[in-house]
Amino acid sequence: LIQQEKLSALGQMVAGIAHEINNPVNFIYGNIIHAHDYADDLIRLLRLYQQHYPEPMPEIVHQAQAIDFEFLADDLPKLMQSMQVGTDRIRDIVLNLRNFSRLDEAEVKSVDIHEGINSTLMILSSRLKEQPHREAINVVKQYSLLPPVKCFPGQLNQVFMNVLSNAVDALEDRLTDASDPAYTAQITIASQTLPNNLVRVQIADNGPGIPLELRQRIFDPFFTTKPIGKGTGLGMSISHQIITERHEGKFYYDDDYKAGARFVIEIPVTQNTAE
Repeated sequence: LIQQEKLSALGQMVAGIAHEINNPVNFIYGNIIHAHDYADDLIRLLRLYQQHYPEPMPEIVHQAQAIDFEFLADDLPKLMQSMQVGTDRIRDIVLNLRNFSRLDEAEVKSVDIHEGINSTLMILSSRLKEQPHREAINVVKQYSLLPPVKCFPGQLNQVFMNVLSNAVDALEDRLTDASDPAYTAQITIASQTLPNNLVRVQIADNGPGIPLELRQRIFDPFFTTKPIGKGTGLGMSISHQIITERHEGKFYYDDDYKAGARFVIEIPVTQNTAE
């Protein structure tokens, strides 16, 4: 319950920050296009002056040399383009933060499941990248065409975060083992539609897997395979509750998967709680 409350408060904070950032970012994004055009127009005008007045006053020559006009005219459009790319990236990050945190947790909404997964991966992107002590973790998406799913999107994203974070933890442990230099860490996310109005999401990693004797306790409150101080033992139990009780679905460990660990989430496309 403490962990759930912390995640709820964190989601509200992230959503608030994303909302506050969104307005100035949109202002910059909307104006940088015009700034780029204005800069191009000014440079073209100066080029015309150079063409028709090839012998300017000494003061103008001195100032052009002082500011290195030729370099400025060549570099300014590139600078503006880089700023455009940067604002595009910030807008994407803000959008993903808003999608992930979703303040409408208490409401049933029709959402794109893949959007929630992608937003979660964006939040975890720094952990997936190459680190000084290990290689990057590859993510393979095997998405099928899914219908919009009526769910509690904030809570469902919380489940994706818990499962993917655990996968990263397991893979980091495997990557720090130097005994297999050819090993490539990988997370595979697959989605598909099932009969009887269901969708399935499978999140698998090629880490060490979970020992058979521990699998029955995965969803027990306060049970964790992580060292003391690293895991609370609440993430998977809360996730199980979110899927089975809130979404009337199934959440289980795939015992038949032998290449690591694979968790399966199955939920209805529509919720009885939405009535």
